[in-house]
Order: sequence, then C-alpha cells, then structure tokens
Amino acid sequence: RREQARLKGSVVEEDTEQWQKDPHFTGLERVGGVDLSYIKGDESRACASLVVLSFPALEVLYQDCRMVAVSAPYVAGFLAFREVPVLVEAVQRLQQEEPQLQPQVLLVDGNGLLHPRGFGTACHLGVLTDLPCIGVAKNLLHVDGLVRDELHREQVRALQRSGDTFPLTGTSGKVLGMVLRSYNNSSKPLYVSVGHRVSLGTAVRLVRACCRFRVPEPIRQ
Repeated sequence: RREQARLKGSVVEEDTEQWQKDPHFTGLERVGGVDLSYIKGDESRACASLVVLSFPALEVLYQDCRMVAVSAPYVAGFLAFREVPVLVEAVQRLQQEEPQLQPQVLLVDGNGLLHPRGFGTACHLGVLTDLPCIGVAKNLLHVDGLVRDELHREQVRALQRSGDTFPLTGTSGKVLGMVLRSYNNSSKPLYVSVGHRVSLGTAVRLVRACCRFRVPEPIRQ
C-alpha cells in the first residue's frame, strides 16, 4: 500500500502531448497494447505480450510475446505488482532493440484510476515507463460504490450505438472512468479509465478510434 501511495503521487491525469489535443490525433503514429495471459491451472507462468500498431491504419509494426515466470502471488487490488514488472521489461526491450517503434501511448488490458486505491495496472505501468497509458477493461471493477446492478445494466442498454458513453461516478462523487459502447454489433461495453498522462475524454476518443471490433485493436492483437 505504501508503494502504491508513493507511486500514485506521480500520476498525471491530463493530456501532456500535442497529438492528444488534436481532434484527429495528428502526430500520433504508434499505439501499443499490452496484456498478460495465463494458462488455465498454472498461475506461475504467463504469456506477456506487447504489440505496437500504426495509427490510424492499425497495422502491426512490432510484436513481442514470450512466456515469463510470475513470482508474486495474486492479491486483489495489487495485481500490478504481479504483472507490471514483466510488461516494463517488454517496453524496455523495445526501447533498446527498435527505439524508432516506441509507442506514443499504451492501451492496457486492465484499469487505471478505476481501482480501490485509484492506482491500477495502467497507472502503475504509466508511471514506471513514463508513457501515456489508458486502462481498458472488459468488466466493471466494483469500487467506490460502483456495482453492476439493474440501474447499471439499464444505462448500458441505453448505449445504442458505437461511441455512446456514460460516466462511472463513485459514491465519493469522483468520475473514475467511462463506460463506452465501442462497436455497433456488441452490446457489451468497455470500461475506460485514465492511466497516466492522458485525460479521460482523450482516452475514450482514442480507444474508440482503435476499435474495429469490441476490443481495441492494440489489445485485441
């Protein structure tokens, strides 16, 4: 908790890059996606993936997928301590081997500020790599009074078309993220939250711009 609180002090919740302020993201050329996948029944090994896509064409420029040993146990609310070290290594490998392909933003399969202590995997990875990061989750994390109750399901049903959103406001009154219908043909939304060096509005616009299907292409790849 102390380490999380210390690192959380470095999170920047606003746009820091010129391309973020442009309605068409002019200047954005490379978008990265990261994810860790586990083998069923084996919690000690995982496949760590980093993929970099061109923007706006969304063509794969770089991919690094490798089996890694995961040493830290899974503890709810502290997933980043288990996953972020190997993702940081993947980013560092890319910076050393193909520096010209470094992503200008990372989409993380997980949460950012939408977290019990406001410091999810996307924040953790963003602070340690100093790259703009966005959390993109497929399920709602129940924090700060947010629950998948009938009201929530009703709000989700009201998202009629791709690009429709509603804010996730906790009982604290803070907006922790945005629910986004990312794809016309999928009624299941995405839960987008700020990781680091990006505003929530920009994060939602970019995730939508990266979607050919429900899951944004950098993470889907």
